[in-house]
Amino acid sequence: MNAFLQFVGHHEAAWRVGRAGPHAGWDVAHYRYLARVAERGRMDAVFLGDSPAAYGSDHSELAYRPLARLDPTILLSDLGASTANVGLIATASTTYAEPYELARRLASLDHVTGGRSGWNIVTTSSAHAARNFGLDAHPDHPTRYDRAAEFLEVALALWGSWPVDAVLADRERGRFADADRIRAIDHVGARFRVAGPLNVPRPPQGHPVLVQAGSSPDGIAFAARYAEAVFTARLNAEDARAFADRLRADVTAAGRNPRGVLVLPGLVPILGGTEAEARDAKRRLDEAVLPGSILPSLSRLLGIPLTEADLGRPLLPGDLPEGAGERGSRSALVQELLGGARFTVGELVVRYAAGRAHLEVTGTPEQVADVIEDWYARGAADGFNIMPPVFPEGLEDFVDHVIPILQRRGLFRTEYEGTTLRDHYGLPLPEPHDTRRTALR
Repeated sequence: MNAFLQFVGHHEAAWRVGRAGPHAGWDVAHYRYLARVAERGRMDAVFLGDSPAAYGSDHSELAYRPLARLDPTILLSDLGASTANVGLIATASTTYAEPYELARRLASLDHVTGGRSGWNIVTTSSAHAARNFGLDAHPDHPTRYDRAAEFLEVALALWGSWPVDAVLADRERGRFADADRIRAIDHVGARFRVAGPLNVPRPPQGHPVLVQAGSSPDGIAFAARYAEAVFTARLNAEDARAFADRLRADVTAAGRNPRGVLVLPGLVPILGGTEAEARDAKRRLDEAVLPGSILPSLSRLLGIPLTEADLGRPLLPGDLPEGAGERGSRSALVQELLGGARFTVGELVVRYAAGRAHLEVTGTPEQVADVIEDWYARGAADGFNIMPPVFPEGLEDFVDHVIPILQRRGLFRTEYEGTTLRDHYGLPLPEPHDTRRTALR
């Protein structure tokens, strides 16, 4: 169970309705409190998304919702000092970073937090990010994943450039390290030339837990090769089970143990003491949605222009270009969200506002726990990225009312049994990455 900390909540209207208010997204005290709540619930990790750009190329969405993209590694370093056990997962792009710098930053985070770090690997879907890095155009999808694969090879080699027994720390003999054991990587590839070694000793976890969030064919192939956990958007258990089965088969084909890759769908729980209270909470959120905050992203996603003049227009799945827009896999999920029903654009805006095509469950704590147990029992999920609609009350309610039910059912821990994120996830320490390296002399 990860707590996905997204500004002031995952519902588009969270900043207008939730207790945190519109300024909390850049207030470190807000995130410290949320991390402590997650730790109180014995959750595995807090998870921070990120993007190397503002919302859209014309910035129009900034008029309707807060933006607060604090650097995740900096923020998580602080949260690591504010907590003792909960894992800390940072999103970072392989398209708009360099392997040595990011590998060093993530290794540092793992050291600073005593082995609690994870890296959510993304290739960046937002085309307007290119102009922030001196590029005329955003690389296409296959190119981004080719770069990501080489990026990972370099990062893994750098993390392995200090074997666990390289540091001698022999004060009496004056030998800090066995220099013959510390190796340059001398990587020369299509996109990167990196000498190494890393200037940070081997991280406590060997390397941060590798998380991946893409569900396209390229994304699944990448996950099969590298990922240890996969964050995915699924709307029903049957589809989630099919996705998990395909991923596990691909992991096996890549020569890896499928039990070493966790499938973690997103879940937006809208809770109430009764079903009526939960529906009322959802209604208050939905009524506060401003269409202008959603229409630009839906337009990019679906590949069709949408304005407020279209809110009353009927929209059917057949109206959407197949695989169009920024993210073909998410576009398909929006089509599934329509489900063959006849929605207006305005109704789709409201449906999308709650969780952006992630599973939404509105109900009592018992009903949310039932869904979690059902998906787990079917093999559709190993766990979930919990995406509360509002902070902090949405996370408080989940920790105080849903997790105790899962604990009573024997489905979730009552105490932490280890100190690292790998301990929480049940993942082994990785072997040093096998690559061509040259011993330092």
